[in-house]
Amino acid sequence: MAVLKFICHSYQVSSQAVKLGWLPGARYTNLRDVRKFDRLGFLDIDWKNYDYSKHLQATKDARPMLTVARDVVDIDELDQILSEALELSQWADTVVIVPKDLRLQPMLPHIIPEDFLLGYSVPTGYGGTELPLSCFAPRKVHLLGGHPAKQRALGEQLMVESIDCNRFTLDATFGDFFDGETFRPHNLGGYERCIKDSLLNINRLWEEY
Repeated sequence: MAVLKFICHSYQVSSQAVKLGWLPGARYTNLRDVRKFDRLGFLDIDWKNYDYSKHLQATKDARPMLTVARDVVDIDELDQILSEALELSQWADTVVIVPKDLRLQPMLPHIIPEDFLLGYSVPTGYGGTELPLSCFAPRKVHLLGGHPAKQRALGEQLMVESIDCNRFTLDATFGDFFDGETFRPHNLGGYERCIKDSLLNINRLWEEY
């Protein structure tokens, strides 16, 4: 089965991505840009100001293929998060659990029921998962954000089921695109060209996966 690719961005960008096999996504705080699509692929969260009741209602309304529970940054909250994830799973095909508390290391991946997909937050300047990759290796994972080349490199050590990525949309505003390895100025320029070529090159990275 091919790796599922989700993008959370404007209707314009998402439409271009959908034509190239990606699936539309949005945060539960803003579903406006995805209402025109037949179905929501990925329902993301506002992790800085998480509100479970709003997340649950958006999940009920949108019936996404995949949504992500709040990050497990404190092991003492794990039971509550799993309970929330179980309720979310009634309205979404798949729910992602993102373990981050380092105290989970000796218990992973077995402490997370196999009904849920493990989420790995690709490290960036804003943070990311610090748990060793070995904690995730026995299970299928969803890669959250990060540089497209880093995501693909993680695919050599993890069983990647799906990814979400929109880093390239930021670079496109400066006339840069992802060439399959790094970001560089586009020889023709233009935001839409940068978006399209970045999408195509990310697709190529995962073609033989």
